[in-house]
Amino acid sequence: MEDPVFAVLREGFSEPVRDALWGHIYLTPGLAALTNTAPFTRLCRIFQLGPAYHVYPGATHTRASHSLGVYHLSRRLLIGLREKGASWLSPRGALSFLCAALLHDLGHFPYTHSLKDLALEDHERLSGKLILGEPLKSLIGKAGADPELTAAIVDKTLFPPGRRGSGGELAFFRRLLSGALDPDKLDYLNRDARFCGVPYGAQDVDFIYSRLYPHKERGVEIDSRGIPSVESVLFSKYLMYRTVYWHRQVRSATAMIKKALLAGLKGGIIRGEELYGLDDQGLFSLMAGRDFPPFALAALVREGKLYHEAAAFPFAEEKHGDLRNIEKRDLYEEALAAEIRRRGIAKAGAESIIIDLPEPVSFETELFVRDEGRPFGDSSSVFKKDAVETFAKSLRIIRIFSAIPLEIPETMVHFLEEIVKTGISG
Repeated sequence: MEDPVFAVLREGFSEPVRDALWGHIYLTPGLAALTNTAPFTRLCRIFQLGPAYHVYPGATHTRASHSLGVYHLSRRLLIGLREKGASWLSPRGALSFLCAALLHDLGHFPYTHSLKDLALEDHERLSGKLILGEPLKSLIGKAGADPELTAAIVDKTLFPPGRRGSGGELAFFRRLLSGALDPDKLDYLNRDARFCGVPYGAQDVDFIYSRLYPHKERGVEIDSRGIPSVESVLFSKYLMYRTVYWHRQVRSATAMIKKALLAGLKGGIIRGEELYGLDDQGLFSLMAGRDFPPFALAALVREGKLYHEAAAFPFAEEKHGDLRNIEKRDLYEEALAAEIRRRGIAKAGAESIIIDLPEPVSFETELFVRDEGRPFGDSSSVFKKDAVETFAKSLRIIRIFSAIPLEIPETMVHFLEEIVKTGISG
């Protein structure tokens, strides 16, 4: 008698979707129906890398294509783990995980991470709400999956009835979808590198999956032959952030959009709820339709008229910690602009200076190396904890952007550090 989990993972996948990265991706009719809903088709209108096309013109791939790729790799992953002894999987659980992989980005905001620091709901929570709403809830059930389990895999604040706690399939699936070698990361590194035309993100998924082994509590383990694959993912992520995701022009566009939206939220021109469910076009239309001077920044970004980098220096908590407070950052921008004017460097208005500080980056290494009997961080890999922390720290660069070409002298950087150390109030 055929294994029922293999049956739901291998049979009925009659609906092909042609993907530029993975070739044919097959869905069941039930899964394909999910991709024809309004929440999913919105992802077709959101660029995966937001403003990166200003630097890499090929970077116009979408959240929808990425979501299909994550689903595809998740299906391959489950088949491989079942073959290697993941006996605790159920047919309904396996289909729920595939639905979660396909729908994990439903609540993602437009224009990549421009909205990430704003006081908005987490996109995972928004995804969970969409999954538990109609029409998706009913369609997930018709596809043979459990909508509550699907939502809880994506939104870790949810616990479906009967699945409370950290045990069972729920905890296992959460670890599969988010980890050092998860399908999400393996797709976006490969996909982003392909469409940007850079070599840094390419990963050998076939080999990686051959070195993964199921573990009910840990999700997956690797053997020592898989250590180079983890090292490759870590270094690729570092290089992609350095050269693509946080390229200075990408950061400029992101900072301009963020400044416009923050001003709109603080001024009551827009409400946070208005930003949920928008696509890229909708975000620009929202700002274009309001008579509010800071929203002119969005029009400039759309036209490719980005602010210039005037200074860049590493973030240090002891010197720049207060800049993490995005609600106060505009006060530091005003003070910096005033000092630039006072010193006769340029006629800089408060709106013409933007201070950009990227959010912290995490480099997941929570894997267990089974034949060495120890965690990855303590294994024979050269990527020890200190090395990984150095990667993350080196990426966090404070940039000062200016509306006009401007080179801010080091004395101005010291001025900023002094007022940040003292603190500033509105």
